[in-house]
Amino acid sequence: MQSVPHVAVYPGSFDPITLGHLNVMERASRLFDRLVIGIGINIEKRPMFDAEEREKLIREATCHLDNIEIRTFEGLAVEFVRDCGARVMVRGVRPITDIPAELTMMMANRRLAPEVETLFMVADGELAHVSSSLIKQIAWVTGDEELRRFLPENVVAALRQKLG
Repeated sequence: MQSVPHVAVYPGSFDPITLGHLNVMERASRLFDRLVIGIGINIEKRPMFDAEEREKLIREATCHLDNIEIRTFEGLAVEFVRDCGARVMVRGVRPITDIPAELTMMMANRRLAPEVETLFMVADGELAHVSSSLIKQIAWVTGDEELRRFLPENVVAALRQKLG
């Protein structure tokens, strides 16, 4: 009997990708044959980086991972997971701030797509509290060395260029 490739989808805005996101991507890529990184496009939000820029930053940061595919999507993440032929949605969570909202979303997703399971992953150690929102708040007042504790090197450079 031939085995079915195990595909998971990690959706998010990744605006920008952080070391916490990258940590989850690296670990999830070891668990599945293929990991689809889904860059969510929300027309109601004004991202710092447009979809093409975010895709480029993620591609550069994950170039060492050979089983990753990067795609953009609009609409519900659970529908995107289905469209990718996956049955697992990976969600990176921060232990203090994200759990209640993520549990609510997981329960709604189970009603919409009962065949899709949600896998919560917390970034390792000191990365567990990092968010893209935090980066946007501190980028103006911190140096590159401090930002490298939260962001891949390529993102630090892109962020500095974006901020002028």
